Amino acid sequence: MNTPETWWMLALLLANLLLLVWLLVRKPPESSGNGRTELLAGMAAGHDKLEHELRREISESSRSGRQELGTTFATFQQTLLQQGAEATRTQNAQIDAFAQQLGLLQKNLSDTLSTQLQSLSESNARRMVEVRATLETQLAQLQQTNSTKLDEMRKTVDEKLQATLENRLGESFKQVADRLEQVHKGLGEMQTLAQGVGDLKHLLTNVKTRGIFGEAQLSALLEQVFTVDQYAAQVVTRPGGKNPVDFAIKLPGRSDSGEPLWLPIDAKFPSADYEALLDAQQRADGPGVEMAGKALEARIRLEAKSISEKYIEPPYTTDFAILFLPTEGLYAEVLRRPGLMESLQRDHRITLAGPTTLLAMLNSLQMGFRTLALEKRSSEVWQVLGAVKTEFGKFGDVLAKVKSQTETVLNTLSSAEQRSRVMGKALRNVEALPEADSVRLIPLEPLDKETDEA
Repeated sequence: MNTPETWWMLALLLANLLLLVWLLVRKPPESSGNGRTELLAGMAAGHDKLEHELRREISESSRSGRQELGTTFATFQQTLLQQGAEATRTQNAQIDAFAQQLGLLQKNLSDTLSTQLQSLSESNARRMVEVRATLETQLAQLQQTNSTKLDEMRKTVDEKLQATLENRLGESFKQVADRLEQVHKGLGEMQTLAQGVGDLKHLLTNVKTRGIFGEAQLSALLEQVFTVDQYAAQVVTRPGGKNPVDFAIKLPGRSDSGEPLWLPIDAKFPSADYEALLDAQQRADGPGVEMAGKALEARIRLEAKSISEKYIEPPYTTDFAILFLPTEGLYAEVLRRPGLMESLQRDHRITLAGPTTLLAMLNSLQMGFRTLALEKRSSEVWQVLGAVKTEFGKFGDVLAKVKSQTETVLNTLSSAEQRSRVMGKALRNVEALPEADSVRLIPLEPLDKETDEA
C-alpha cells in the first residue's frame, strides 16, 4: 500500500489542489476570464482522473496488503501449531520421565517406611513387655503396701471408734440420767403446782375469796394511776344506803351538798359460769357451750342490775358505773356475746372493763384531772403575774432613784478627781518627804477602825 507511486500520486494531487486554490483566491484581469475558465476545467478533469487513479491504486494496494497479511497469519499459525505440538511432545516425555522417577522414589520410600515401621513395632513391643512387667511388679508392691496400711488404719479406727463410742455412750447415758432427774423434779414441781392450782381453785370457789381477788387486782390498777386522795375504797355512794362499792373515784365536780362526785367501780368474778363455759369448749360440746354462755350472760346482766340499783345515785354519783372483770379471758368472752355490752349500757348504765381497758380509762381520767387542775391554776397564775407587774413598776421607780443617786456620786467623784489634779499641780514644786517622816507627821489610823467607825 505504501509504494513510491502512491506517494507520488498523492503529491501531484496535492499540487493540483494548491494551484486550484491559488487560482480561485487570485483576482485575475477581466480580459483573461475565458482562459481561466478553460484552465480550471482542464485542472478539474485532470484532478478527477488523478483521483480515479489514486483510488484504483489504493484499492489494489489494499488488496495486495490483505493477501500478504493473510499469508503471514497462516504461516504464523502453522508455526505456532508446530511449536505447540513440539512443546506437547516434550512435556509428555518429561512427564513420563517424572512419573517413572516418582514411582521409583515411591517404591523406595515404601520399602524404607516398611522397614522402619517393622523395626519400630518390634521395639515398641519389647518396651511394652518391659513396661507391663514393671507395672505388674509395682502394682503388686503397692497392693501389698496398701493392704498393710489398711490393716493398720482399720485397727486404729476400730480402737478410736470403740473409745469414742464408749465416751459418747457414757455421756449420753449421763445426759439421759440428768434429764430424767430433771423430769422427775419437774414432775414433782408439777404435782406441787397442781396441788396449788387445786388449792387456788378451792379458794376461788368461795364467793368472798373471788371478790377479794377482783378487789386486789382493781386496787393495784388504781394505785398505778391515781394518788390516794383521788379515790376511796368501800364507799357508800347513795345517801342513807348500806351497800359500799369496792372503789369509787373522786371526780373534780361536787354535788349540791358539797360532797365529792363519785364514779363507782365494782369488781365481779363469776368463775363458776366461766369455768363451765371453758370446760364445754374444751370438750367441743356445742349445746353445753351455748348453755354455759347464756348462763354467763345472765349472771353478768344480774350483776350489772345489782350495781346500778346499789351504787348509782346522781347527783351524788355519775350517771353510770364500771363493772370490772379481773381477767382478760373473761372480759373477751363477755364481749363476744352479741349485743350484751350495748344492752348493759342502755338498760343499766353499766360499762364493762377488763384489766387493759380499765387501765386505759383510768389514764384518760387522770389526763382530764390534770387538764382541770391546769385550768384552775391558770387564774392563780394570772393573779401572781398582776402582782409581779405592780411590784415591777415599783422596782422601776427604785431603779430611777438609784440611777439619780449614782449620777450624783459620779459627779462628786469627778469633782474630787479634778480637785486632786489641781492640788497635784500646786504641789508639783514641793519636795516630798520620806515615808517615815510622812507617817510621823500624818499618822494613818488602822483600816479596821475606820471600817468600824463607818
